[in-house]
Amino acid sequence: MSGTKDREEARHRRHLRVRKKIKGTEDRPRLAVFRSLNHIYGQIVDDRSGRTLAAASTLDPEVRERIADLNKSAQAKVVGEVLAQRATGRGVRRVVFDRAGYKFHGRVRSLAEGARAEGLEF
Repeated sequence: MSGTKDREEARHRRHLRVRKKIKGTEDRPRLAVFRSLNHIYGQIVDDRSGRTLAAASTLDPEVRERIADLNKSAQAKVVGEVLAQRATGRGVRRVVFDRAGYKFHGRVRSLAEGARAEGLEF
């Protein structure tokens, strides 16, 4: 089972490489994505103060109602939409996208498209 561990370690290395360049500020926080086998999580973080400004995932009750019969990519898009609505409610319009070492493809891309559709700029 070393293949899974190597793949995870490679993603972690990519994530560190990306995070060297990406910093979330008060006027432009970071939209961080985490993807597990069954769920996807997104949160908007101000790295300077260490605060999470908004968060959404497939585990949220509000999201769960909307994703009942959808595939994982469609679920990720709904998570992106809900996250963007929560962020704009807190006055956040512009973010930097932290894909956390994942390819910008599939569920990660769907989450980004959902957030853009609801008005987030990145």
